[in-house]
Amino acid sequence: MHDSGNTDSDSTFGEKLRAAGEWHGRLCVGIDPHKSLLESWGFENNVEGLAAFSAICVDAFAGHVALVKPQVAFYEAFGSEGFAVLESTMMALRSAGTLVVADAKRGDIGSTMAGYAEAWLTPGSPLEADAVTLSPYLGFESLRPALDIAQKFGKGVFVLAATSNPEAGTVQSCRTEQGITVSQQIVDACAQENRAYQPAVGSVGVVVGATLATPPDLRKLHGPVLLPGVGAQGATAKDVKRITKDLVGLSFPSVSRGILSVGPEVSTLKKAVDNVVKEF
Repeated sequence: MHDSGNTDSDSTFGEKLRAAGEWHGRLCVGIDPHKSLLESWGFENNVEGLAAFSAICVDAFAGHVALVKPQVAFYEAFGSEGFAVLESTMMALRSAGTLVVADAKRGDIGSTMAGYAEAWLTPGSPLEADAVTLSPYLGFESLRPALDIAQKFGKGVFVLAATSNPEAGTVQSCRTEQGITVSQQIVDACAQENRAYQPAVGSVGVVVGATLATPPDLRKLHGPVLLPGVGAQGATAKDVKRITKDLVGLSFPSVSRGILSVGPEVSTLKKAVDNVVKEF
């Protein structure tokens, strides 16, 4: 087994991720098995193709990158068989010591949110990941069950704060009477949660689009930042540095198509990862 560079099992997810970034380089690689990618790799758009695609990704990324982010939607599209592939994919990655964030973007209230949290963050669950993405737009406090379970079991969450899709601005850029944007409120709420982890790095991360011209202030977050939009969407290493200049070792650009597009050869995928890591 390849030494992942992770710290011991009792440390916070934030500490594990920072250590993995120091060992492998700060990069999150997405596994996005959508139809066009499956076909470009020579697979059919079915469960067999999904499984073959995912197995190659495991071979290429397990023990080789800091963080892997399977996009749950592309597995969910195949129903229970797709979820079975997702379960085995995440288990294989985690067995190799590689941190996995399930890109599920869950957000709900009460017992339903608790159900999602238990599904993705409870040790021994079929869908157990190291972290999960969450949507706070039913109110940040609606995420409480996931925040509590994550802290209890040494797991992490990445809360959508400032996304780069064009529609996001109508909600995320709205301001309070004090002039604070909604996205900044989300970041500030995450920073408040991370105070409970100090002096360790917090496990409540945020998602901030790397393409944003005016991102929220991340200086007080004391937790990891996931930055989609690098590569195919046009953001560069310079953008990542501009947005996260005060978060040394905690910024993780997320790249999917820019790496997956060179597949399906495992050696070629690994080389693509190495080339991207050098940029950061």
